[in-house]
Amino acid sequence: MAVWDDLVGQARVEEQLAAAARDADVFVTAHAAGEPAPAASKMTHAWLFTGPPGSGRATAARAFAAALQCVSPDRAMGGVPGCGFCDGCHTTLVGTHADVEIVRTDLLSIGVKETRELVRRAQLSPAGGRWQVIVLEDADRLTEGAGNVLLKAIEEPAPRTVWLLCAPSIEDVLPTIRSRCRHLTLRTPPVEAVADVLIRRDGIEPEAAHAAARATQGHIDRARRLATDERARARRAVVLRLPLRVGDIGGCLKAAQELVDAAAEDAKQVAEEVDVKETEDMKAALGAAQGGRMPRGTAGVMKELEDRQKRRRTRTQRDSLDLALTDLTGFYRDVLALQLRSRSPIANADVRDALERIARDSAPERTLRRIEAILACRDALDRNVAPLLAVEAMTMALRD
Repeated sequence: MAVWDDLVGQARVEEQLAAAARDADVFVTAHAAGEPAPAASKMTHAWLFTGPPGSGRATAARAFAAALQCVSPDRAMGGVPGCGFCDGCHTTLVGTHADVEIVRTDLLSIGVKETRELVRRAQLSPAGGRWQVIVLEDADRLTEGAGNVLLKAIEEPAPRTVWLLCAPSIEDVLPTIRSRCRHLTLRTPPVEAVADVLIRRDGIEPEAAHAAARATQGHIDRARRLATDERARARRAVVLRLPLRVGDIGGCLKAAQELVDAAAEDAKQVAEEVDVKETEDMKAALGAAQGGRMPRGTAGVMKELEDRQKRRRTRTQRDSLDLALTDLTGFYRDVLALQLRSRSPIANADVRDALERIARDSAPERTLRRIEAILACRDALDRNVAPLLAVEAMTMALRD
């Protein structure tokens, strides 16, 4: 299995990255000889992967990192880098390669402290003699200060360090950073391609795979979760019933409260699964006495851990709400398609009766206003408006 096999529906991007990985060998040889890289080289030290959620931008970055570290004998004979089987590919993909740092965050932002540590890591020579690769999956979450720290490292890169940044759109990254990166745009994978992956790789029944791929509009990870997780299907069903429950003020407020409560429950489940073990591991590492009493001087470390866990719960709740709002947007997009008699297939065929009822009882202009209300709610959540207040405002707007 080649490293590119998980990159679904991105043939153009795969071709560009494979060509750059081939030129990387020439780049390394030129550097070792003290010569500049060839002018026509497709390899460069900083890349920016953008694309809508589910397009696989982080998957593309990890696949490219593996191709750069590929040590397959076929590569020396002109084969395509990224065999998927050699030690370089395997350790990169599972996250244990000494020269590949994959950074993702479960918090709301990436700060200066964490970024300085990455920059320090980027200055090291690769232990394996090829490349030092930093994959930053959430470059859009860099604070302004962190972005300025990263900028200097990209402006003055170490000779064999490669930065692979991922963000939803080019506007989510500082102009000074994106201007110094080679930009690759990924598209939303076709529904058929996503369904094929679910069937072939995850063993999901064809009917369920196609239904999940349609419902998530080509979002690979969400499609897999929807096809395999009963709780995910139940949450989606609740969200898609919301448009039928906002006929009066009481219904609006109740629906908003239930949506926020469901997101808070998701955050609580994550906390129960992760926080307890994380706390116990930290106490053990700090030398807690029997009964849980902590040594002197460790209160600050435990407080820092608690703050991090609190921020993670906030991020989890926000992500859960955002997923619900994405499903709700898809519902009204289908309503609009029915109202305009579009020939495009609807994504939420399992609730067609509800779609047709809403489409029949309203005009396209009203549907567009409802979609705008959902987008405004997402924007409000991004600006740290209290979740219940933002969602209540949205459900009231859906009623109008």
